[in-house]
Amino acid sequence: MSEDIVFWVLAVIAVAAGVMVFRFDSMARATYALLLSLLCVGGEVLLLGLDYLGVVIVLMMTIEMAIMAVFMVMYMMNPAGLMPMSMLHNTKGATVLCTLVFAALATGILLVRWPARRGRPPTDPTMALGMSLMGPQMLTMVTLGMALFATIVSTVVLATRRGRYDRFGDDLRSRPANDPVQGGGGR
Repeated sequence: MSEDIVFWVLAVIAVAAGVMVFRFDSMARATYALLLSLLCVGGEVLLLGLDYLGVVIVLMMTIEMAIMAVFMVMYMMNPAGLMPMSMLHNTKGATVLCTLVFAALATGILLVRWPARRGRPPTDPTMALGMSLMGPQMLTMVTLGMALFATIVSTVVLATRRGRYDRFGDDLRSRPANDPVQGGGGR
């Protein structure tokens, strides 16, 4: 009974947050609404007993949306993506396309013959899922993940103009600190 309640609460929040992605008028707010929706989806996957996949969804979406928000703050023309803008484009065409896709999928769900279960579930569903997703390429994917993480960290480090202690001078004794925010002039 409690799992049913959690399922429906997460489902309602996921849909509501997904709708808010298109209702907010800033990219930053839309990003965090999308993050909330995807976290609820990750919670739904966890409820299905797919712990590995649910945790991967939660971690991946959290990191992805955080990076997206940081890049919006750094590179968008408007400050932090908070200036009003429309998230809706070609609403009539999108409505027609979405209606047709929904009708096709609903028809498929209702008309297809669903297979009966054969065999028993594996003793370790996480291992079985990992093997069916990655197969023998698990080491490659782990290495690729670490390489991507190192690339992200390196990019952020190389993008900063000065280090944490540069404002204190080469010998770290410059007082007051040469801080551009407090009127020290900067470098």
